[in-house]
Amino acid sequence: MLLVDLAALATALFSGAAAYVTLVEHPARMSCSTQIAIAQWRPSYRRATVMQASLAVVGTLTAIAAWLHGDGWAWLMAGVILGAVIPFTLLVMWPTNKRLEDEGLDISSQEARNLLVRWGKLHSVRSALGLFALSLMLFMR
Repeated sequence: MLLVDLAALATALFSGAAAYVTLVEHPARMSCSTQIAIAQWRPSYRRATVMQASLAVVGTLTAIAAWLHGDGWAWLMAGVILGAVIPFTLLVMWPTNKRLEDEGLDISSQEARNLLVRWGKLHSVRSALGLFALSLMLFMR
């Protein structure tokens, strides 16, 4: 029972934070000028990376451990779905993240604005994966 509780907690925290960024923080950021939006995105991204990555790893590993201890196939599925956030971030989002972090980026350019828009769309995929994994976990409780 401890594994499923920990998996659900980590996944709920990950999903809540990701959904907040998708639904509140990024839209608010995008209502500002591109220069201000990037100035806010950079430190926010650095701080959120540590928290979100840790929660994704803990949620994934504890969900898979719960499955290994006999808690049902849905825990494996939820763990794999949540775990998909990690390679998605590293393989799909990485180029956008790196370009937004690049000090050589003209933060008043249309390219910078387009990168922020792209980042928001990509981040919404992370939110959806987390919420889907959480839904599976809550359904199986």
